[in-house]
Amino acid sequence: MNSPFFILRLSDTVTRRSATLRLGQEDHVISTGKLLEKYLLRLGQLSLLQEARIAPEELLSLQAMQDLVYACDDQGTLTSIYTGTIFRQEGISLDLDQVPRASEVKIGKSGAFLVEIEIDRMDVGYDRNWNGFHGRRWAIDPVFFEAFVTTAMEEKLGAGEAARTMKLDSYDIRLKFLDVLGQTIWESQFENYSRFTGQKLMFKAGDEAVRSIAAGAGGICTEKVQALKFLTDHYGFESEYLIGGDGAREPVPVSKLREMLRTFDFRFARRFMRYWQHAALLYNVDGVPVLVDATNGNIPYLFLEGEEAERLLGYHDKPSVPVRMVEAEEHYYYHRVPQDIPLNLFFAMEGWLGDTDMVQVFENELGLFLSKDYYVTPIPYRTDQEYLRLVSEYQEIARRAGFRNEISREWKLEGELGQEFSEAHRTAAAGILAARDHLLLRYNGWDISGHEAGLVIMGMT
Repeated sequence: MNSPFFILRLSDTVTRRSATLRLGQEDHVISTGKLLEKYLLRLGQLSLLQEARIAPEELLSLQAMQDLVYACDDQGTLTSIYTGTIFRQEGISLDLDQVPRASEVKIGKSGAFLVEIEIDRMDVGYDRNWNGFHGRRWAIDPVFFEAFVTTAMEEKLGAGEAARTMKLDSYDIRLKFLDVLGQTIWESQFENYSRFTGQKLMFKAGDEAVRSIAAGAGGICTEKVQALKFLTDHYGFESEYLIGGDGAREPVPVSKLREMLRTFDFRFARRFMRYWQHAALLYNVDGVPVLVDATNGNIPYLFLEGEEAERLLGYHDKPSVPVRMVEAEEHYYYHRVPQDIPLNLFFAMEGWLGDTDMVQVFENELGLFLSKDYYVTPIPYRTDQEYLRLVSEYQEIARRAGFRNEISREWKLEGELGQEFSEAHRTAAAGILAARDHLLLRYNGWDISGHEAGLVIMGMT
């Protein structure tokens, strides 16, 4: 008779990440602390893929969860469990020296035992060591990230020039390297649909955004800016995050933004929140400031050196960058800020701000895909009356802006405009169609249950 096998499922309640793997025969009788030590802290010493004990996507999730549970030092070495982390089973706290319970489950026609542990990090502070974090995430898969950079250089410059540029041995060469990576990130899709497919990440860290870009998708500004910084940090570039937004010309209300990140109280805060609608990067290349905005969507690629960069960041006759939104033109202003503000914002967007995915798609009106040519967004509804009202609203927006538009009640891209979009953006079209079920699940939990959803497509050229 075959011995029963045991499965471990770890779930992070903040980011909603989870990972499932098959335990060794001896593991079901060891303590929670020992399980975490073996399968998180010392994960790199295991051969789970080779032993067919975990799927590749689950391993990526498990590697991400390492950095959610354990702090790291400047060298990227994992140290101790973050203060405030609580482990639970079925809502009940689980001590590290306690052996977790296993429940019998069915997998197909076979029986197994499931050890399920929830990781509750709601009381963890802003304690991430970002330098160590980026170094760790690179070290997990250096071949992949080096290939991404090399491919970007070769596609833009050709093999010979790419090899010379990768030496980074002069100011002009370093500037060219930075520009090529900036353009590569900028040319990737500005999209939200990948939040609802694959790993279904509510918000991507820098390495995760690079993987999304490499797969033909992309992300939003705060994800893309982290992707670019993640890559350039590895090659020794000094940089800082910039924040900004529409009409945010005056000096940044630093204390108010810090208060919102501490309390998560955003009532009556719209006039302050416009300061972090957007993100970019400011590099110091051999003492010269270089501003890079690699967002795309409907934001032009910016690569400004010296006085041009400084002028955009000053407060005397501060210029804006015009940005064409779906219906109107907005004016974005950029600001230098203490780095705890953008870093803590990104950290909070991973889960503490709650429903980041829904907010970006619906409240920030970024939809599922945005470029200078197309805008695609869901249209959730519960009744015929609600559906017809929303159709009328979108048709009026399209009429005022002079856009072509097409609305599908059944989440399809089968009309003339939908087919045109699908031909122009095959990866995006497939991703959008695949996003329906998880987006509806998230929307019904965010709002109320019972919604169906269609798609709105606007042709903006």
